[in-house]
Amino acid sequence: MKIPRVMSTQHPDNVTIPSFCKSHIMAGDDEVYEAFYAFSKLNIEEQLWDAEGKEVDNFVIKKLFSNYTNYFQKNILGQDRFITFRIPNPDVEKDEGKILLESLNSIPRNFDIGKKFYGKDIPPIFEVMIPMCFSYKNLIRVHEFYKRFIVKNQTERLFPNDITVSEWLGPIKPEDIRVTPLFETKDAILNSHKFVEKYIEFEKIKNLQRVWFARSDPALNYGSVACVLLLKMGAMNLFKLQEKKSMDIFPIMGCGSAPFRGNFTPLNADKMLKGYPSFQTFTAQSAFKYDYKEEKVRKAVDLVNNTKRKKPIMVDEDKILPIIDKIEKDYQSSIPLIIKRLNEITSFIPKRRKRKLHIDLFGYARKSGNVQLPRAITFCAGLYSLGLPPELLGLSTLTGNEIDAIKECYITLDDDMKDALQYFNKNSLKLFPKPLQTKALKVASLFEYEDNTSHNEETDKIIRALGKNDNYNIKEHIHKAGKIRQFLG
Repeated sequence: MKIPRVMSTQHPDNVTIPSFCKSHIMAGDDEVYEAFYAFSKLNIEEQLWDAEGKEVDNFVIKKLFSNYTNYFQKNILGQDRFITFRIPNPDVEKDEGKILLESLNSIPRNFDIGKKFYGKDIPPIFEVMIPMCFSYKNLIRVHEFYKRFIVKNQTERLFPNDITVSEWLGPIKPEDIRVTPLFETKDAILNSHKFVEKYIEFEKIKNLQRVWFARSDPALNYGSVACVLLLKMGAMNLFKLQEKKSMDIFPIMGCGSAPFRGNFTPLNADKMLKGYPSFQTFTAQSAFKYDYKEEKVRKAVDLVNNTKRKKPIMVDEDKILPIIDKIEKDYQSSIPLIIKRLNEITSFIPKRRKRKLHIDLFGYARKSGNVQLPRAITFCAGLYSLGLPPELLGLSTLTGNEIDAIKECYITLDDDMKDALQYFNKNSLKLFPKPLQTKALKVASLFEYEDNTSHNEETDKIIRALGKNDNYNIKEHIHKAGKIRQFLG
């Protein structure tokens, strides 16, 4: 079975509003067209349909078939192109649990639509992704619920001597689905291979298993470099499990365009393939798709599509684990030093998608230590706009030997830091406490980079506008700085 190399997601890190958008906030039919656009114009083979963090259209399959009939007759949804649900994890998001129920129940409905469209049994949706997994039980619960309470119930009779549910409603298919975990915390990533092994043994999965590692939230919680090291260890352990089980295990990396969030852009797809050779799928978020010319995006997607994955870069766990802990401690000690200024600017960051709130009853909050943080995209957009790349946080206590140890497995570290530090405006340091200034300058001295003078000019204007409470110019120059970077955050 085809496993896509690039997955289009609905993460709103773009500066440029796509031409097909009806307003500056993408929602509804815009996102239905976006799926078709990713498939037909960019050669991306998979579209994530995010029911976990957004108000999404539950009739996406019907609309795609109705609006783009000729395309999907030639490019079969479920075989050549894929819509994959990301649904809530009721073990974490209790108040979102019924959305999981709605999403799972929509799979047989979409199966019927696909059968009518293609004239044969082809499920257009057969995979769900579960965020914030922390145990193998998260996966088994979803998988077993689908099999036992959606599929198996079709043999029941609602009262004695009545027809079965399947005779009443029609057969409930597909009879099985694929459940993919998304691991987002340090403990979950480091133990992912153990959770996956227990899950595939319980469900008797023999052919393949996908595993998604988050890139943004672990960076937000532990620092970007610590996150990369965690992912490399996770990928290595999954490869060992693949060898042990003699089955394919396909890692997914949820990367954004900002260096802090993955540095996956159409200009450096080759470096991603080099740095993460064992990952099967990379996420193309909104900045990747809309802040570059279509031709460059398509060329990068084709490069990834035509490159076969390889063995992972091996990690010396005994050497790297203490370094991860050291980075995390330094990073989290830096957050209280930047949070006041960050909160001053985040309200000016433009919104690009209609999203549900992730606070209180509506989900989970991002936290670093005892400080509540904004979303990773907003966090990055705020700090880049102030001229303080978040990559500067967390590395100030490392020794030269520790940096060398990191580079042994994080082979694109210098490239990523060069890409990030071009946006470092030393004039911004006056906004922050002296200890933060010292840390930032020390980290900047460890890497070679060239200032992006155009970006520095915009961040100077943002800093001056903040001092004058000039809201119009703050927004104006945040947008201009984002245009220069070719991502929002």
